[in-house]
Amino acid sequence: MASISDTPEQYKALKKEKILSAINKSSGWLNALGFSWLVPLMKIAAGGNSKEQLSTLRSTLFIPLLGISLFLFLWGGLAPKVETSLGTIPGPAQVFEQAQNLWADHLRTREKAAAFYQRQDQRNTKLIAAGNADKVKHRTFTGKQSYIDQIFTSLGTVALGFVIATIIAVPLGIASGLSKGVNGAISPLIQIFKPVSPLAWLPIVTMIVSALYVDAYDWLPKSMVVSAVTVTLCSLWPTLINTSLGVASIDEDLMNVGKVLRLPTRQIVTKLVLPSSLPLIFTGLRLSLGVGWMVLIAAEMLAQNPGLGKFVWDEFQNGSSQSLAKIMVAVLTIGLIGFMLDRLMHALQQAFTFTSNR
Repeated sequence: MASISDTPEQYKALKKEKILSAINKSSGWLNALGFSWLVPLMKIAAGGNSKEQLSTLRSTLFIPLLGISLFLFLWGGLAPKVETSLGTIPGPAQVFEQAQNLWADHLRTREKAAAFYQRQDQRNTKLIAAGNADKVKHRTFTGKQSYIDQIFTSLGTVALGFVIATIIAVPLGIASGLSKGVNGAISPLIQIFKPVSPLAWLPIVTMIVSALYVDAYDWLPKSMVVSAVTVTLCSLWPTLINTSLGVASIDEDLMNVGKVLRLPTRQIVTKLVLPSSLPLIFTGLRLSLGVGWMVLIAAEMLAQNPGLGKFVWDEFQNGSSQSLAKIMVAVLTIGLIGFMLDRLMHALQQAFTFTSNR
């Protein structure tokens, strides 16, 4: 806190130091979320060393922007020269135009849904007023899903598969890391099933889900379950392997302390094992989520789950002059969402482990 005797220059220097300290504290989160380029900008605005911050900004913002610009330039120049059965490869301008069209289509779909529910409410109100409350019905809008709806369907599907994979992989990994017998039993299974393609799992999963999940809920259709289980089977291995490795690499002295104190197994796991192995567990979770997101698109294509995979397949089958540009929009969307999911997991890793592994 500034004292009465502080000069204006000293007060400004102290204030500047506090601001820069706050920026340094927030830099870890910004880096984890992929906004590291904001840190030098904030420091420059706070009066930091401009030369030093511009050097950092060059590596975190200018060079990546240069790479993106070069990619867009080459894409725009070379794309029109490639002829396909659907016409020439669309350039950035055509892809951006189709992105706008898909957004406009989403807004129109929302307007239709709002109008449907408004008409339904009006009809039900009239029935109640006429004393026919028993005839009141509430139906869900069944119009075609928009592109934005399909994005959220894919996110929900991958989240379901990822959660199931985590519930299976983390306990198995802990057991494998703590027991050589368990590790020896599941290691061959990991080596056998880890390389299996989602295209091989999908027919098996489809038959099993169809046999067991007979009365499907409206909010959880069979196609979504098939896609989610396929994601689970392909994405649980990185978490399982990294959890086992993290638990097995815990300092033996730490485990001996637990034995000396005669801690029950539950407390050994919660107080010693999990805190020490969290960094590797989160590394496995990040890898599993990335694998799951990649697997999801192929699973949705074949399972016909109404997500991004089905959107790509439908546009490919459609074969219109705009289909290729829409597929490119989906490709960019898949990549951007994959990047954001990885950054989200990185931020969670930093929050729970106090590390900044990259």
